[in-house]
Amino acid sequence: MNEICMIREICESTPLLLWIISYLFNFAKNYRKPDGILSSNFETMVEDFFRSFNLFSEVEIKEFLPLFETRKVHKNDFFVQEGEKCKEIAFIVSGIFRSYYISDEGKDMTYCFRFPNQLMAGYSSFISDCPSRENMQAITDADLMVLKKDAVDDLVTDDLNWTRFLKMIAEQEYLELEKRFFQLQRDTAAQRYEALLGNQPDYVQKIPLQYLASYLGITQRHLSRIRKEVTI
Repeated sequence: MNEICMIREICESTPLLLWIISYLFNFAKNYRKPDGILSSNFETMVEDFFRSFNLFSEVEIKEFLPLFETRKVHKNDFFVQEGEKCKEIAFIVSGIFRSYYISDEGKDMTYCFRFPNQLMAGYSSFISDCPSRENMQAITDADLMVLKKDAVDDLVTDDLNWTRFLKMIAEQEYLELEKRFFQLQRDTAAQRYEALLGNQPDYVQKIPLQYLASYLGITQRHLSRIRKEVTI
């Protein structure tokens, strides 16, 4: 009799059991792993990033991928602060960062933004092992995949492709710096805003006006007028 009752209870509770199983399956599928553990989505983004350089074999990518660690950075927190040594590089999975410094007059001067699918580091500090002169701050919540400098040094020693990769990154940084210099010298603020909006249309709207205005070298009032006039 007890066995019959047990079977009846299980049968009657089957819809509930199915719902619980379905819920647990969906939870597991969408669950974000804790900091330090790579999720498959994060892995795929980094793999695609390195494949885009046409340098590394699939075997090489699979070998160095576990060296990355995931990190959650909250809005207004820092990846690097002035006076600290930059001991790591980061691949931005999600979120937006700004680089800024404090002028002699005490003004907060934003000069660079970093977006998803880009690498980020305080490069001069990373290369020279000297304290950073810049601040790199999250202006939204962000997810990073971080690689320690010691690991980078080991990879450069063991794999010539990493030397080539870092050379390509340095060249990209120089070209970006040169482009930024000529934009400031030749382009109007509206042209600079159009260029940024054209490159990152999904993210520019998330950047606070004061940071955008500082980046463009204009006042917030001037920026508001430009935004009303410019459409992409």
